[in-house]
Amino acid sequence: MHYAERIRALREDNDKTQTEIALLLKIGQKTYSDYELGKTRIPVDSLIVLAKLYNVSMDYICGVSNTRNAFPHK
Repeated sequence: MHYAERIRALREDNDKTQTEIALLLKIGQKTYSDYELGKTRIPVDSLIVLAKLYNVSMDYICGVSNTRNAFPHK
């Protein structure tokens, strides 16, 4: 699964809107929509914010792994 599909699925699973996530990332809703559609690459720092929010590993959010491990907190 590509990260664009994964971030959409995570958002929907957590009953969040694109607008809510865009505000968290300090971007416009259209930009976030483009991330989910795969039209624009999402910056790594934004992926980290989303991984922390959804408490999933970067491997999972990026589609490298299908195992939903928790985000490694220090």
